[in-house]
Parts: sequence; C-alpha cells; structure tokens
Amino acid sequence: MYTRRQVLKSSALLAALGLADPLELLASSPRPRFRIGACDWSIHSANKPAAFDVARKIGLEGVQVSLGNVANQMHLTRKDVQQAYKIAAKQAGLKFSGLAIGEMNSVPYKSDPRTEQWVSDSIDVAKGLGCKVVLLAFFSKGDLKNDLPGQKEVIKRLQKVAPKAEKEGITLGIESWLSAAEHKEIIDAVGSPNIKVYYDVANSHHMGYPIYDEIRWLGKDLICEFHAKENGNLLGKGKIDFKEVRKALDDINYTGWIQIEGAVPPKQPMLESYISNNKFLRSVLDLKPSFKS
Repeated sequence: MYTRRQVLKSSALLAALGLADPLELLASSPRPRFRIGACDWSIHSANKPAAFDVARKIGLEGVQVSLGNVANQMHLTRKDVQQAYKIAAKQAGLKFSGLAIGEMNSVPYKSDPRTEQWVSDSIDVAKGLGCKVVLLAFFSKGDLKNDLPGQKEVIKRLQKVAPKAEKEGITLGIESWLSAAEHKEIIDAVGSPNIKVYYDVANSHHMGYPIYDEIRWLGKDLICEFHAKENGNLLGKGKIDFKEVRKALDDINYTGWIQIEGAVPPKQPMLESYISNNKFLRSVLDLKPSFKS
C-alpha cells in the first residue's frame, strides 16, 4: 500500500522528467464501481468521530455513522456534533459512507412515536453529511417478521416521510429479517422509489434465504446498499461465498458503497481483523488499496 508521501515524491520526479503526474491521473480516472466503508459500531467506535481515524488505519474509504441513541438524544441532529464529525472525516481523508439508525432495534419504528422524528431528522442529517442512504434497522424489538400489524404501521409511517426523502434525494433502506419478496411487498405498498432494501448477506443467509438469487431478483432498483458481513469469522472464511456475491453484483450492475460489518473471529483483535477483511474484499471486488496519509 503506497503512502501519500511516496506518491508525492513520484509526482515530483515525473514532473521533472516531463512525464505524467500520477496524482493527476488519479484525479482524472473514473470513480471505481465499489467503495468500501465500515459501520462505526463494528469498529468499536459507535457514536464517536474517532471512527474515521480507525477507518483510516484499516484502509477504508468511509464510515457508516450512527445517528445516535436515546442517551445522547440522537446527537448527530445537532450542528455542532455534525461539525465535529466533518472535521474528523476531513482529517482522515475519508467520506461519510452512510448513516444508520440502529437505535430502532431497541426503540421500534413500528410502535414508538419518537422514531418518526428520528427518521425525518435523519434525512436532513444525511444531506448535511453528503451521504445518500439511511439504514433503518428492524431487529430485536423492532422485528417485522411475522408481524403484519407492525408491517402495516411501518408502511403508514414510511408513506408519510417518503415525500421528504424524495425531495432531498435520500434513500431510506430497510434492513430486517424479511425475505426479498416480503421486503418488496412493503416497498410496493409505500409506493416510493426512495424506499429500498438494505441487503445484509449474513442476515439473509442466516434466515435460509437464497441470497445470490435474492440479490438478482431484487436488482439495483430495489437494493440501495450492502453489508459485507460474517458472524464470528473473517470475510472469506465463513458461510458467505463473496465471489458469488460479486457475480450477483455484476449481474445487477450495482455500483456504490459496501459496508463491512461484524467479521471478527472470537478473541481476535478488531483492527487486525478489519485490515484482513478490507484486503479480502478489495481482492474480490478488484479494487486497489486505498491511499493512506
């Protein structure tokens, strides 16, 4: 992995020789199809601007940040907190790869009135941070599987907030235990192009769904983003065949962020595990190592 200092030295030498500057070539080259980030909660930095420094050490390109929790009153809705995160991201040279409301696992969107304001506010926060997708979590207390009344209430609430998401160009991604067909039923009922599936390969595999077929069936029109995830194993060492995932991504012509989640073996250090996960995923996706400052 080249450091930025090495690239700058090469640039000066090539400029002296009248040859092409690699920084100029890098700037003019098209953006790669995929970019890799990680969830702040997976790199031991939930609700912390320091997540960006950790992600830089791993060699990632961005961080999927949490909107907040009940204890900090969804702190990213505050402008001063957003500014602190922006400074941290700039110092690390990384992007906001996404926004997530994981607190809805404990405070369900299907029943708690506070969550409606959280989702509405998340649209403004995402726009302010320059990311396009907000992950809405539906696990634990927020689980929608076999809960028809809960699904109906979620549909009702999404119908109310969807026009704002459309206006601001933000996609709300549903991550849950539901199958591809069950997700589509909710999306069709809401009737908005800005409500999509946040596809987690490990969660769907755990439920016994045919994940490679589901990805193709949903397609890029219904999937907003992906979690590259394993439970208790490094990526490439567990149950998910990421080469088959890549084939499915190619078939639907997906472009965008892929966030690494989980994928730390028991009693293994997170940082070392995530460096390995990043290296593996980049090899599968044919991505070059990111530059480190």
